[in-house]
Amino acid sequence: MQITEQLQQWNGEFGKQYTQRNQASLEQLDELYMNMYGLSRLQLNQQFLADLPKDLRILEVGCNIGNQLCLLQQMGFTDLSGVEIQEYALQQARLRLPQANLIQGSALQLPFSEAEFDLVFTSGVLIHIHPENLAAVMSEIYRCSRKYIWGLEYYAQELTDVPYREQKDLMWKAPYADLYTQQFNELKTLKRQQYPYLTNANRDEMFLLKK
Repeated sequence: MQITEQLQQWNGEFGKQYTQRNQASLEQLDELYMNMYGLSRLQLNQQFLADLPKDLRILEVGCNIGNQLCLLQQMGFTDLSGVEIQEYALQQARLRLPQANLIQGSALQLPFSEAEFDLVFTSGVLIHIHPENLAAVMSEIYRCSRKYIWGLEYYAQELTDVPYREQKDLMWKAPYADLYTQQFNELKTLKRQQYPYLTNANRDEMFLLKK
């Protein structure tokens, strides 16, 4: 398994503490998004995924305890998989999603075949990938997707280092949809929407790309 300095952090005590801080029910998760954007995460997902077939093979890269996969299951999606570097979080995800295929692994070397999934997505994961490794991670996501790449990430017009819990080199914001389409000319943007925060000047961006 390919490990970087950032992945070591997320796989260790730092990552475990993150997981312990983020033990939210689906109701609490929707409330968090409502307070952040004025929309629930379920509403965001409906805006982007409502018209897609519910039997799509879906992979989440960086699934942690499975919150986003649980929300997709709530929407009716049935073929769900996840990959997560941190075993502590993965154990909890397996309890919550017994029907899902959940595997420990690195985003730099996804343990799946080419085009194995119809849709591959991240939610707040690319922001924690060092810029030196970002193209490689995006390449792995692109490789494993047969048709769609979906994401929700912290947005900025250009790559910007953001201090995270008083540490550097653990978070960045960037125009991630643009970085995908610049790296892979075949990708077309089906939908892209920015969501300003209600309490500060930050914004996130959700995007759905198609091969």
